[in-house]
Amino acid sequence: MGIGPSTKETSLHHFRDPLLEVVAEDTDLDLMGILLVGTPDGNKEKMLVGTRAAVWAEAMRADGVIISSDGWGNSDVDYTNTCEQIGIRGIPVTGLNFSGTVAKFVVENDYLDGIVDINKSADGTETNVVGENNMVRLDCLKAKALLKLKMRQKDQQEGR
Repeated sequence: MGIGPSTKETSLHHFRDPLLEVVAEDTDLDLMGILLVGTPDGNKEKMLVGTRAAVWAEAMRADGVIISSDGWGNSDVDYTNTCEQIGIRGIPVTGLNFSGTVAKFVVENDYLDGIVDINKSADGTETNVVGENNMVRLDCLKAKALLKLKMRQKDQQEGR
């Protein structure tokens, strides 16, 4: 389990990142930045990187976060922890992740309801086609719409 050819984002994909384009062109959102976080091997380090990312978002006073991953399986541990750490700080969070036929994470929590599955293969599996199962513009638009909805719901709950 983990990153395979179809879930691996190519260099060209990073230069033309659809998530960055979708968020940057939206005049309702203020793109504050991009935080890159690695996927450590040890569980202690996995918890640390998720907590640090969430603290960073909190310190920046982010109104919402979209988190993406180009891995699955063991990478789900730190991905879901990061979502949880962001969520428990009261920051709406959505994201993009490969789930496929499994359609669930290796570990779960209450902050994964806004995650868009980026699976594109017909049978829902990781394949040998480079870049087949990574995010595209439509996936990013879905994640952005979910984030805006969660942000609006939070504002309504707080009476804004």
